[in-house]
Amino acid sequence: MRGTRRTRLYLAGVMAASALVATPAARADERTDGHLTDLVNPFIGTQDEGNTFPGAAVPFGMVQLSPDTGHNTGYDYTQNRVRGFSLVHLSGVGCRIGGDLPVLPTTGDVTQTDYAKYAAGFRHADEAASPGYYRVGLDSGIRAELTATPRTGVQRYTFPATGRANVLLNAAQALHRPGGSKVEILDDRTVRTEVTGHGFCRDTGPYTVHTITRFSRPFTAYGTWDGPTVTHGARTGGGGAYVRFDTTRDRTVEATTALSYVDADGAAANLRAEGGRSFDAVRRRAREEWERRLATVRVQGGAPALRRTFYSSLYRSFLAPNVGSDADGRYLGWDRRAHRARGFTYYQNWSLWDTYRTQAQLLALLAPHEARDMARSVVQVDEDGGWLPKWGYGPVETNVMSGDPVTPFLTTAYQMGLLKGFEERAYRALRKNADGVPPAGYPGIGREANAEYIARGFAPYVWNRPLAKMGDSDYHHGASVTLEYALADAVLAQMARGLGHRADADRYAARARNYRTVFDPATGFFRPRDASGAFTGTLDPARAPGFHEGTAWQYQWLVPHDLPGVVRLIGGERAANDRLDTFFAYDRLLADPGRTAREVWVHGDAYAYYNADKYNPMNEPDLVAPYTYLSTGQPWKTTDVVHAALTLFTDGPTGMTGNDDLGTMSAWNVLSSIGLFPIQPGYDTWGLSTPVFDRVDLTLDRRYWPGGRLTVTAPGTSAAERYIQGVRTDGTPHARTYLRTDALRSLRTLAFTVGPRPSEWGTAPSAAPPVLK
Repeated sequence: MRGTRRTRLYLAGVMAASALVATPAARADERTDGHLTDLVNPFIGTQDEGNTFPGAAVPFGMVQLSPDTGHNTGYDYTQNRVRGFSLVHLSGVGCRIGGDLPVLPTTGDVTQTDYAKYAAGFRHADEAASPGYYRVGLDSGIRAELTATPRTGVQRYTFPATGRANVLLNAAQALHRPGGSKVEILDDRTVRTEVTGHGFCRDTGPYTVHTITRFSRPFTAYGTWDGPTVTHGARTGGGGAYVRFDTTRDRTVEATTALSYVDADGAAANLRAEGGRSFDAVRRRAREEWERRLATVRVQGGAPALRRTFYSSLYRSFLAPNVGSDADGRYLGWDRRAHRARGFTYYQNWSLWDTYRTQAQLLALLAPHEARDMARSVVQVDEDGGWLPKWGYGPVETNVMSGDPVTPFLTTAYQMGLLKGFEERAYRALRKNADGVPPAGYPGIGREANAEYIARGFAPYVWNRPLAKMGDSDYHHGASVTLEYALADAVLAQMARGLGHRADADRYAARARNYRTVFDPATGFFRPRDASGAFTGTLDPARAPGFHEGTAWQYQWLVPHDLPGVVRLIGGERAANDRLDTFFAYDRLLADPGRTAREVWVHGDAYAYYNADKYNPMNEPDLVAPYTYLSTGQPWKTTDVVHAALTLFTDGPTGMTGNDDLGTMSAWNVLSSIGLFPIQPGYDTWGLSTPVFDRVDLTLDRRYWPGGRLTVTAPGTSAAERYIQGVRTDGTPHARTYLRTDALRSLRTLAFTVGPRPSEWGTAPSAAPPVLK
């Protein structure tokens, strides 16, 4: 067995010696100098359904002030007309949401109230963006500039010399389906609005946002509209408002818009707390805040394009979740009542099915104070509204996606030491979620198929089951939901054991093995079972139903808590490695990694989830799959696959792989580039693979990471020199393919030695990641 493996190691090294997998490292003395914000390109992902936004925000800000061009999530690089600059955008989501209060400067008479008709043309040559700042020259001759604070968006408009310079505030149109709006002109500088919306993949909601906009100088005229009818001089309306300025002498108008999800008083308080500063002062502050965030990671080596791609991903990883509480601590709970966060910042917007796999871990590492408040906020959702969230937007459960993503999200926080002081509160909420379903009157579905799963060991696949509540149904994805529930049970068992709840731990650990109930020995793959317990659907694993945004091929590795068990089901280590090689098209990958990634793995647009027997690097179910080789004795192949997947991230508008999903894909890029990846999401196991930089210095918060700094080195790493020859932790040889958080917490140096061909490092059975029992 060992001789066979050594032969394969040698052949793989020969075949891969000339493969272009990562950008070659630069000279050893090439460093990241100057401002890190200059390396960020906010336009990455704004084309081909990456669904990012280029506008202005601060880290985790409530406001993301950005242009809307007609795409359903806001901005599309291929479009060239701006409908308005609106307050709320979520980075990389797949459905329409936000776009509240689009504001657009115009000149002349106000005759149109539909923003698709009064939209202004622009050219990319007259457009620029950097963290916390956006500007564009419109074809009307107006220059628009945007910046932000946590709860306000600040605009500066430079008009031609005219007596009819207008700013249109459209309360009735947004990216979501409007549910009612109101606009009031309070005085000669101030406009207040209220916007109620529905949406996000399904008609969920409603939710309401309150805004107040204060201009830098008095306007000379104003009016409002309802539908297509404009009433000049009117102070109230249901559609929108315009305000007019004379710019024959002073051509610049500034405005600050504050946002609150609580009430109008909250918006006014946010304006008092964060408004009153000049545009340039706010822009400088936003840049400083982004510089501080990005400086938690400093890299050396790599070509300029690689560094731009990396720091742009790091930037997007800090865009969400978003501040949900006002400056006075008030926030709107899921019971639709105002509460006050005392001693913490309340956050909202929970794309948990996505973020529990990568972004939660990255934030726990680089922004632990905020990550702690985020975890506390999720627990607060349960305590305020009655249940833990699945996919929450603002104060609303959307029920988007399936399974039980909130459990690994919170157990990650527990394993990273972020729940101290409220561990038992979090555990009570998790136990309730894991053992039951929300009541009929509650809008969330929780673990909808939990009764059958607990009684029979699997979530049944019932494709024609009517929706009990708006959103997605776990019954429509029974096979993948069983795998997701089992993973959640596995990591909850570890938390229960750590807190001394031994009976619960044993019960959840037993349930974690339920993944076996949906394995069909006849096909060698996971398959859905119907309500009677019979396997159902086609025998073709690339076309079998019952898997959410994926196929049986792609979901076969989503058992990170017990990969040896999966290997045994498949037929042993050799059979598992053969199947992995087929899944990743490994022979083709070695010959041409970039082309394989783009033409074999990427088999359609960002929403092409189905009918594939190959790895899909564009979507969440496969994010951990490249690291499966760490458990099958061939860790060098993890490096090959990961580095090939990293080539899909580039520094142009099409440089995202799939939707970013609130930083999920960006966090995958950051962690995989560093060489540390959370291979058991919800637990504390970090898989090791070859970094793409010679050196990475992480500055860590000493309140949570006593060492305060971690330096990861891989001198000479490149396409040709990418295989791990050995690893040292603080100078001590490290033979395993993973690290645990406790070890990582006190570590100062993680040193990789790389070479041109695979080695024996990490191939021993004892080197493989642990099974969660």
